[in-house]
Amino acid sequence: MTTIVRNHHVLAVPSVAASAKFYTSVMGFREVLAIDGWRFVARDNCVFMLGECLDALPVQELGDHSYVVCLVVDDAEAYLSAMQEVGVELTQGLADKPWRMREFGIRTPDGHRIMIGQGLD
Repeated sequence: MTTIVRNHHVLAVPSVAASAKFYTSVMGFREVLAIDGWRFVARDNCVFMLGECLDALPVQELGDHSYVVCLVVDDAEAYLSAMQEVGVELTQGLADKPWRMREFGIRTPDGHRIMIGQGLD
């Protein structure tokens, strides 16, 4: 069977410049590509492809409860502390979950929700 070697998360955003700034200055990503209407940001093995979609329905209006991604880190408490220091909006506080993750949730300025967790194994 074919091996998945990495994944990219594609997000529709109203401003690629503003969104890329959040990921790079707040979440510790680096910009790896900027082309017309797109910014790619990466950190470790994670890539977000930010596409400027001015006519997209704002994420807050979608009416669902899904999260765009769950980032698994080696120290959830440290990452939470870093997010709190810069005033990132939390959607969930740090908690141990029955699926063996210690995790918390954030909301990006665009309204995308991201879970950040650490395995409890």
